Amino acid sequence: MKIMPTLEGGLRIDLEDDGDWKVLLGIPHDALSCDESLGRRMGSLITDEEVAPDWEEYIIPDLEEAFQGELSHVATAVAAARVECGGGAGPLWITRDDADKWYGALNQARLALEEIHHFGPGENLNPAALPPDSRNAFLRSQFYCAVQSLLLEYVMR
Repeated sequence: MKIMPTLEGGLRIDLEDDGDWKVLLGIPHDALSCDESLGRRMGSLITDEEVAPDWEEYIIPDLEEAFQGELSHVATAVAAARVECGGGAGPLWITRDDADKWYGALNQARLALEEIHHFGPGENLNPAALPPDSRNAFLRSQFYCAVQSLLLEYVMR
């Protein structure tokens, strides 16, 4: 897989094989891998008894809808590009218009992986010392972070 900025201010991801497609399809899968949704996890941080019911009633549903919209957008974009390429090598384009959705979906995936595996600061982590499932999750999280960095540098400025 290769990722490069486009002249139009987006990103082009050149996928080379089925494994590359599976990595991108893993974004929504990873984001939804926790037992509890991100909106609910965020809501549980609100401990003020006066504020918590309003948060539950008004904020969490909107968060859930926004988060699901990001994941749906990314899953649809990856599936459509994969079909267009016949599941083989081909491009996927991220434009300025959908960069926020991609950034949010990648962030959701990273937060879920951290919630499950508790990596902590990456600079203090030795991936080789992790069990295979955690090592794979850490590498995906690092990839997601790299794509987010490219989005920030080239698309969302």
